Amino acid sequence: MKPFDYTRATDVADAAAKSRGAQIIAGGTNLLDLMKLQVMTPERLVDITRLPLNDVEETAEGGLRIGALVTNSDLAAHPKVRASYPVLSRALLAGASGQLRNKATTGGNLLQRTRCYYFYNTATPCNKREPGSGCSAIGGQTRLHAILGASEQCIATHPSDMAVALRALDAEVEIEGEGGTRRLALGEFYRLPGDTPEIETNLKDGEVITAVILPPAPEGTTQVYRKVRDRASYAFALVSVAAVMRVDAGKIAEVRIALGGVAHMPWRTDEVEQALIGREPSEAVFDTAADVLLADAKGQGGNDFKIPLARRTLKAVLAEATGEVRQ
Repeated sequence: MKPFDYTRATDVADAAAKSRGAQIIAGGTNLLDLMKLQVMTPERLVDITRLPLNDVEETAEGGLRIGALVTNSDLAAHPKVRASYPVLSRALLAGASGQLRNKATTGGNLLQRTRCYYFYNTATPCNKREPGSGCSAIGGQTRLHAILGASEQCIATHPSDMAVALRALDAEVEIEGEGGTRRLALGEFYRLPGDTPEIETNLKDGEVITAVILPPAPEGTTQVYRKVRDRASYAFALVSVAAVMRVDAGKIAEVRIALGGVAHMPWRTDEVEQALIGREPSEAVFDTAADVLLADAKGQGGNDFKIPLARRTLKAVLAEATGEVRQ
């Protein structure tokens, strides 16, 4: 680990000001590993752990405001989350290990870096780590890599379980900076790799995540989170699906679906949801939705299996969420 300067933020405004050209640290469950491997070598760390950002509060609209420093364990166990947003609780409990969840924070979870083997190996070219150096994953080992939304510059995937559930719940990210407070929908917060895979989010230099905002809990819906992985615990998703669905009078009246393990960001498209709205749940309808989802899917050899796996996982979740098949 290279030497670095360390400072503590006294309040949110101070954290935003000090974060210019620096790296925010909270739980450190991902950042410290990357610093030890010299994948990330910040010259200055800004500690925000003493800021009052560790509360879960109901909003005036009836949703939730989740402070950026709320730990994954506390959020998963929160009574309101378990009762009204069970897909989020289940996704959190599917991630990492109990020890890591006790330390990892909401804001840090959103900002965690990819687990691409080549990103972590400083002896290999990686456009995300060193722009313009090349992507070693293309033509290399690709078991964990993207089948949707990738580019010739990067085929890495986003590792978060929590973010997949949040996208299905229409969450927004609250951000503080010199210009004041702003909110971004989770789909606008993340960026696809394109020609600049090193730029992963639309968080600006000098801005800090302060909270995640959830809208009022969707009434009458069934919420499902399913994660397919190599081990039963402490493993990243090969494919995961979060679904929030409501069936009314035998037809799908409301649907929100997000996938993990398949793209550079939690993946959600209007086209898939529109293929389901107003239809009677059936295997044929679920197949149509999977066709829409995977129309542009592209494997890299080692991850070709993800395409049929994503189809099967999506169909299983849709069946469970609509009651078409009880599982």
